Amino acid sequence: MSQPILDDDQLPGLFRSADAASVNAQANYFLGLKLYLFLLVVAATVTYLWPSDEFGAIASAILFLLTLGILIYLRLKRPDDTWYNGRAVAESVKTRAWRWAMRAEPYDDSHTHEAVTTLFIDDMKKILSQNRRLSDALDVSVGFEAITESMANIRALSGIRRLEVYQAQRIDNQADWYTNKSRANKKWANVWFWVSVFLHALAIIMLLYRIRAPEMSLPTESIAVAAGAVITWLQAKKHNPKILSW
Repeated sequence: MSQPILDDDQLPGLFRSADAASVNAQANYFLGLKLYLFLLVVAATVTYLWPSDEFGAIASAILFLLTLGILIYLRLKRPDDTWYNGRAVAESVKTRAWRWAMRAEPYDDSHTHEAVTTLFIDDMKKILSQNRRLSDALDVSVGFEAITESMANIRALSGIRRLEVYQAQRIDNQADWYTNKSRANKKWANVWFWVSVFLHALAIIMLLYRIRAPEMSLPTESIAVAAGAVITWLQAKKHNPKILSW
């Protein structure tokens, strides 16, 4: 007999809405940061290519206005807050949904089905009330169904069958997900580290060459800005801490 499936699509509507809000906010945050760092490098390059030209001055001013606009957007909209709060809400709901489906405390059989269902719904409301700033980012179109059919089907299984479902769909799936994430983050941490090393080495070579040939104009400042941008990006992505946590 096949197992009931409790994947993300079968979790409560609050999970799906908070998860979507978190994913979208994360994408917006990194897009804004990526554009900001890219424009800084472009501005430094423009300054190098047209150091005393009117075009260079105007272009640089426009680029810095754009970066200022991005900074203001990130400060006012705070997509990073929505990202973190959305993830916290989604994971809290997911944990409680699995506890309800498994008949685990506080949703065990010591109370009636109606009582534990009411308690679960109240807990969903508490989670949302504790994260009121997330409310504006939630997509109400997904609905806020608290108890899904899959959750009810799993709760109706025998204890042994419920444990089998939990082992396969919660423990094993989560372990696989963390393993894959850890590998991906380790890979990208190494990539960005060596890119940063290359840019720093290139900047040092240019500076040393300038000592030998001071009349030579080299884009040292642009390379230095690019190296700083890579470090900022690496810190923002937090690849190494994620490796340790996973």
